[in-house]
Amino acid sequence: MKILLFIVPLATILVIVCGIGFFWAVRSRQFDDLDGPAHQILFDDEPDQDNK
Repeated sequence: MKILLFIVPLATILVIVCGIGFFWAVRSRQFDDLDGPAHQILFDDEPDQDNK
């Protein structure tokens, strides 16, 4: 029963830290373009002008 006095506050702190991390990622626009980098690899880069 004494372990609950340790686990419940620890779990609460963990949830708060994860929530802060998630809201920081949303606010810093980490999830805006999920498909762009995946499709960008399919396109060739422009050839260099030095390598003619």
